[in-house]
Amino acid sequence: MAWIPDSVIAAMRGSYQLGIFLRVDTDPALHIWFGVNDMPARMDSIDPDGTVYMGGGRLIGIPSLEVLVNGTADSVDFTLSGIDPATAAKAIDSLPPVRGAVVQIGIMTLDDYYQPMGPIVPIWRGTASHVSEASEAVGSEDQPSLTLSLSAVTGSVTRSRAVHSLWSDAQQKAISPTDDFCKQVQRLSRGIAPVWPNY
Repeated sequence: MAWIPDSVIAAMRGSYQLGIFLRVDTDPALHIWFGVNDMPARMDSIDPDGTVYMGGGRLIGIPSLEVLVNGTADSVDFTLSGIDPATAAKAIDSLPPVRGAVVQIGIMTLDDYYQPMGPIVPIWRGTASHVSEASEAVGSEDQPSLTLSLSAVTGSVTRSRAVHSLWSDAQQKAISPTDDFCKQVQRLSRGIAPVWPNY
């Protein structure tokens, strides 16, 4: 049995519509697809019984999805914009905690009726970090709107800012009393270039 059905491969060889689906494993789970109407679908091996993916509107830009390489990967922001403040306030108040929740992205071709041609194929897995909101100043004749963003990263590093740490000589001696590896770290942190021993 092929990982991607033959009908989907045939559709991809021609002109097709692609559905992009987002699943956040909160309690209850959040299911959004980047389109207009709500759509019943299932993500292979994750939602075997299927569920309804809410229409999140037209996708303006697709963030690049990176995998964890050597312990580093950029965070990814999934953004919904043009939300009126009252609706955004209700959405923010009803959001379950997202930090540490699994985020999955899947794709599937859509048929002529904008329905998935098969189970959603998961292509990326990340970890939710935090939700943020922003609004721009508008003129007196314009309607205010908010932008909601969900930040996610590959792996389990969910800090919004990098943490700077200093491993001191005392900490190293507590682990290994005879190790002098961190002996000059304090001088290095003050901007002094210490002379390292040449063995």
